[in-house]
Amino acid sequence: MRLDNPPNFRDLAAHVSGGPRPGVLFRSDHLGGLSEGDARQIQALGIRRVLDFRGVDERTSAACSLPGVQVHSLAIEPSIVQTLHGLLGAGHRLTEAEVVGHMCDTYRGFIRGSTHRFAEFFGMLLESDEPTVFHCTAGKDRTGVAAALILHSLGVSRDDVMRDYLLTNERLKPFSITGWVLPSHVAQVLYRVQPEFLQAAYDVIDADYGGMDSYLREGLRLGDAERARLKALYLPPTAL
Repeated sequence: MRLDNPPNFRDLAAHVSGGPRPGVLFRSDHLGGLSEGDARQIQALGIRRVLDFRGVDERTSAACSLPGVQVHSLAIEPSIVQTLHGLLGAGHRLTEAEVVGHMCDTYRGFIRGSTHRFAEFFGMLLESDEPTVFHCTAGKDRTGVAAALILHSLGVSRDDVMRDYLLTNERLKPFSITGWVLPSHVAQVLYRVQPEFLQAAYDVIDADYGGMDSYLREGLRLGDAERARLKALYLPPTAL
């Protein structure tokens, strides 16, 4: 599917090997500005559940406009926005390398500060395999980590996980943040994804938990039974 708005909407099964079966898990940017045509296309997929990682102000300014779905808030506030806004407002001349560093810090913070939200996310996925969209504002950072964790929990290779993550750079259209005029080199980093960002999350998982399997078990409460249920719910029958 190619939607005008949200452009970063895609089936999580479409670009990985050994991942979920088609038509059950979709990742996206926000659903607050859907055209009638795009809403009809998404509705035709049978979507019943929306899991929203956006913060309070983000949800308020662009509430989900997809009818007939149950929306669950799993709020992770967008700290990178406040960080860069404060630095620019103070007159600091950010370099590209500094912005990359702040983005990496953001991804480290996802693991160290928001693991409970990802655990809630998996708790909902374990309830049923009804077609689900999960998203944040741009569908690239909070959503990107969530997608990576799902794929790892289902046994997808790290190379395929990274391939799906980087696909955002081909899908996401240029966007702006209200009231901001960003230097082009700052926007170039902020509005895209880089391998270094996701790797920063992996590094924290390795340092704090000893690896992905331990993080899934200890951080996200996915023991053997939960991992087996996820696979039974979301993998195609031929993969079981």
